[in-house]
Amino acid sequence: MTKKQIILTFSLLFLGTATYACDICGCGVGSYYIGILPEYNKRFIGLRYQHKTLQTHLGPQGQVTPLTTDETYQTAELWGGWNFGKRFRALAFVPYNFNQRSSQAESGAKNGLGDIAVMAYYNLFTNSSSLNSKLLVHSLWLGAGIKLPTGTYEPSEKLAVQESPNNFQLGTASTDFTLNAAYDVRLNDLGINLNVNYKMNTENKYQYRYGNKLTTNALLYYKLRLFHKFTIAPNAGVLYETATKDIENNKYNVDVSGGYSTSLVTGFEFATNKFSFGANYQIVVAQELANQRANAGNRLMLHVSIPF
Repeated sequence: MTKKQIILTFSLLFLGTATYACDICGCGVGSYYIGILPEYNKRFIGLRYQHKTLQTHLGPQGQVTPLTTDETYQTAELWGGWNFGKRFRALAFVPYNFNQRSSQAESGAKNGLGDIAVMAYYNLFTNSSSLNSKLLVHSLWLGAGIKLPTGTYEPSEKLAVQESPNNFQLGTASTDFTLNAAYDVRLNDLGINLNVNYKMNTENKYQYRYGNKLTTNALLYYKLRLFHKFTIAPNAGVLYETATKDIENNKYNVDVSGGYSTSLVTGFEFATNKFSFGANYQIVVAQELANQRANAGNRLMLHVSIPF
């Protein structure tokens, strides 16, 4: 790797970490955590399952009150990837959301299609070399994407829960855009995977704009090859998400929005030439969300995919 490539890689991967942001970190209106992609040469299709929890309507200093609401967000997501030659790659995500909430006063649920997203990547470089008689391989992919307003958005939800984040939605009713970077470096079977996703939101027709989102993760993994047929890759790392405040009527900041969350991630990836599956668990270790009016719980993700 040349000096110029090193500077470019890390500038892209860590640009804006201190200053940009995300909506209540992955609940409700979607998560843009990708992590380690399943192994495939041409294309793959699969399912992802995500389970997330959130406490809202907390008191001014984050204390539990009689109005505190427990929210659960589950997503079953059809996703897939397609390589076009060696330089281009496309990813698509079609989520179906199951949202539930309960408090001392009431309970409710919303189920339905979420916001469909498509991302395209360009392989800036993939290099292989030898380091102390070991194989060193690294690659950098840069991309952009679009999220479509296919999920239902209820403007009355925001009016009904003014002291709670506007998160209990199936979609945002806005067309949004993403910038993405993925870097992977591996020395023999030990590797590091880095992903950055910056989501730029637009105002929806109800004059509400969710805060821009930054999602970054770094995972250390080790590939164990068994019987020349299977590969299992345990991994561990950190996930950081942050959010600017939402904006109403093109000028008013929404007080109960924005914030940051840091999670420790542990998981594994298992692959054969016929299918792959994986799981990870995200343990929240630091957070400050919605002006301390929301508290995110730990998260679980499972996926299975078939290359073809």
